[in-house]
Amino acid sequence: MSSRLSPSVSAGESERPGRPGVARPADAAAAGSARQGDKKRSETLRETIEELIAVGELSPGDPLDETVLANRFGVSRTPIREALIQLASAGLVEMRPRRGALVAQIGPQRLVEMFDVMGELEAMCARLAARRMTAEDHRKLQDAHHACLASRDAGDANAYYYLNEIFHRTIYTLGYNAFLTEEAIKLHRRLGPYRRLQLRVRDRIATSYDEHEGIVQALLAGDAALAAERARDHVVVQGQRFADLMASLPRQPG
Repeated sequence: MSSRLSPSVSAGESERPGRPGVARPADAAAAGSARQGDKKRSETLRETIEELIAVGELSPGDPLDETVLANRFGVSRTPIREALIQLASAGLVEMRPRRGALVAQIGPQRLVEMFDVMGELEAMCARLAARRMTAEDHRKLQDAHHACLASRDAGDANAYYYLNEIFHRTIYTLGYNAFLTEEAIKLHRRLGPYRRLQLRVRDRIATSYDEHEGIVQALLAGDAALAAERARDHVVVQGQRFADLMASLPRQPG
């Protein structure tokens, strides 16, 4: 009487001894490798979609259809769904049961509160940087600041947006507090679409560069209190800046 072969064993092969239902090491390794590949793919997609949101290619309220995104990136819907779930946990995407996902929309009051917190994080980073920067760090800071000059003169909001992001991240890292840097970058990215909208306001790019100059001078002088004050004032939304931001927000239908 011939012995029955397990489904994983092809004809002509003998089954290895072992307990029924227990995966062989090679099968387990292959499955683990596949899961690791899926995880890495979803993380890459999350970063890509986050970037599209941050730079304004995907705007608040835009639908995020899994099939459309899967076709765009040449993947199945599964890693897309996993990426959207990750973005939802970060507050960048809203998952709606039976209606799909969309880029998260932030109400005016919540938005102002988030900018308030961003201002305090910026102030903390600037305060630490003023105390801890080295001579080499001074050069890095000045290079990041001067790199924004050409886009300011050209009035190129897109180029300025990217260079402005580098300038702010430079200050975050020069405080030499990794946890603070991570938190500042996280909120800075979440506010990305709205910071980008601010640059469309008339003369905002030139004003932003002038404010950067004030922050840089305070940092180079090692004046922690002044650097923190200027960094905070550069970010918080109040007065005319609040009105300008509200005017630049996408209009809600109805």
